[in-house]
Amino acid sequence: IQKELDMTERKLSLDRIRGVLFGAAFGDSLAGPTEFKSVEDILTAWPPEGPQELEGEPALVTDDTQMMLAVGEALLYMLKAGAPTTETLEYELRRTFIAWFSSPKNNRAPGRACLEACENLSDGQKWLEATSLSSKGCGANMRVQPVALLPKSICPLTRAAIAQFQAALTHGHATALAAADLTRLTIELLLAGVGPENLIEALVEYCKKMKDIYISGWLGDLWQRPGVDSALSYTARGWDECLLKITSLDNALFDYDPSEDPCLYTGDGWIAEEALATALLCFLSFPEDPVQVIRRAAVTNGDSDSIACLAGSFAGAYTGTVLWPEDWFTEIEYADELDSMSHAFASYSE
Repeated sequence: IQKELDMTERKLSLDRIRGVLFGAAFGDSLAGPTEFKSVEDILTAWPPEGPQELEGEPALVTDDTQMMLAVGEALLYMLKAGAPTTETLEYELRRTFIAWFSSPKNNRAPGRACLEACENLSDGQKWLEATSLSSKGCGANMRVQPVALLPKSICPLTRAAIAQFQAALTHGHATALAAADLTRLTIELLLAGVGPENLIEALVEYCKKMKDIYISGWLGDLWQRPGVDSALSYTARGWDECLLKITSLDNALFDYDPSEDPCLYTGDGWIAEEALATALLCFLSFPEDPVQVIRRAAVTNGDSDSIACLAGSFAGAYTGTVLWPEDWFTEIEYADELDSMSHAFASYSE
């Protein structure tokens, strides 16, 4: 597992990078119309099995893909600036998050924590004051995919710090940070060739490894709040909650019937650790069929678009682009931006 986590030999192909970014957008778009609907209502509106194809010209995405692009843009500017630092990344994330917040296209039912934090950032507040300290919403990890695409010259602990830091700007709960890091790691492991059958073991091991690590150089005094007596007690709570959810996922795989709503087993996905677990359940049910992965995720009682967005990125990391419908790559909203970003990250992996 340690060799897998170190990723020392990884070289990311353009096909797999496109799979991650486009897969996230495909899932987001397919499930966007089903968010806030019950399974019964979804099946009534899209009989007999829920949405099967992207809708619209272009097929619109939600705030999940928009914020993923914002994180990706910030990371690429950071790479151009040289070695990753908190100062550089904070500046770029602040810039791209505010641009998203101010955009007229920010009309896709974004989460309250993201909106409030970005408004605070636009008002000039320091990020430790701007963030929503108590929030562990899935906005923390629905956008983290580009962190998994950083070049191998950036060490594993720094990639973990970046995943947690981008979450911390809007979601200050320890579980939000841990879930974002685990989402990043899941994609990295799949890109490195780790099989779906080994994912849960690796994630469990990582939770145990990270429980006693607070990356103070990036997170500063985020841990300080009433009832928390140390940085390690703050971070341990996040990893313990994620470990509990990953363990429940492992148990669910023995009993899960893919015809049932996965939210019944691993949660509705409104919070970060549930979004990760339920997206993984969808992916692990159909690892060789990325389209079926997001179709399953779209017919859920919970935060369908975020679940499908994450599940699509896992499927794309594992299979690349070949198993997705070819026309989806031109039909999806932000197709040019997704393609350009894919090539940009691939250039750093050469």
